[in-house]
Amino acid sequence: MNTDEIMKQADKYLIHTYNRFPVVFQKGKGVRLYDTDGKEYLDFAAGIAVFALGYNDPEYTAALEDQIEKVIHTSNLFYSEPLAEAARKVVESCGMGRVFFTNSGTEAIEGALKTARKYAWLKDHRTDHEIIAMNNSFHGRSMGSLSVTGNAGYQDPFKPLIGGIRFADFNDLDSVKAQLTDRTCAIIMETVQGEGGIYPADPAFLEGVRKICDDNDILLILDEVQCGMGRTGSLWAWQSYDVKPDIMTCAKALGCGVPVGAFVVTDYVAENSLAPGDHGSTYGGNPLATRAVNTVFDLFEKKNIVAHVQEITPYFEAKLDGLVEKYDCLTERRGRGLMQGLVVKDRPLGHVLNAALDNGLVVLSASSNVIRLVPPLVIGKEDIDEMVEKLSAALDATA
Repeated sequence: MNTDEIMKQADKYLIHTYNRFPVVFQKGKGVRLYDTDGKEYLDFAAGIAVFALGYNDPEYTAALEDQIEKVIHTSNLFYSEPLAEAARKVVESCGMGRVFFTNSGTEAIEGALKTARKYAWLKDHRTDHEIIAMNNSFHGRSMGSLSVTGNAGYQDPFKPLIGGIRFADFNDLDSVKAQLTDRTCAIIMETVQGEGGIYPADPAFLEGVRKICDDNDILLILDEVQCGMGRTGSLWAWQSYDVKPDIMTCAKALGCGVPVGAFVVTDYVAENSLAPGDHGSTYGGNPLATRAVNTVFDLFEKKNIVAHVQEITPYFEAKLDGLVEKYDCLTERRGRGLMQGLVVKDRPLGHVLNAALDNGLVVLSASSNVIRLVPPLVIGKEDIDEMVEKLSAALDATA
């Protein structure tokens, strides 16, 4: 099929939940994508912060091919070596206790919420416990994860959602304290808000929330689905704050393309929450997905990915700051590491994104007015220079 035929067939048979860009990507290599017409694109989206290692890494591909030839799935009724190794690597990477593998970040959030509720229930057998979430947050689109997503536009058509959720303002400790009750069992937040507009947590705020949790036997859940796996300059974003969660969720770059997520808990939480029969997943932690996890961790170490992010971030930030200084329509840069946003004013964001795509640059939106830049973590300075050139052309074209 040609490009037009593929798009028409997809539009005919798929439920219309996405407004897709009119491009059919056919293959990728490194930090570049190629469509069915042979056009090349510089990718600063990475499949929404997924392809940390870039496309078509030969060692990653070889590992998956090897696993496919062995076994893809056996179910969680049995052990597998990839599962055991992946569990060790994830737990040791964050210094926590136990991990449960899921198929997505949304499922990881669901497991984290259930863990927190079970932890509280075991203490007093009450079923009216509450969770504090943040306004402007995004945790997923299932009924549980949507319930803690602080955006009415996502929630309203699907109410009633799960009960017992209170919302505070991100980076406002007093607003968190105002939502505390004797029924609060957990506080959930992204370490760096992604979909809401690329807002990193203030250190004092995160430390303050950690103290609230410690003082009241409340579990701190940090969502690292987008900001984790080296993207902000440490393997897990919370590690640069020196504030450890009780439960962490992760996905996206954890598998670098293979659908896999996880929630990780401390030993204490593991011993005082979920028990056999409380939670499960047919596909979660299957040999193919966990072989991908193992390979990603191995390649992160071999290629010194986190150190590379730390090294290239100042150059990336300086170039973005230069764009803000040059263009009146860009009012601010914010973010950490290779998770950055440019705030746009007085110009339709969709026009800028489409103009960038026309010019061979893939970038995303966050909120309604932020250009989100979450490239593969293997980008070089020359890629950043090219991105600036292409984004500048898009801004000029939409003036």
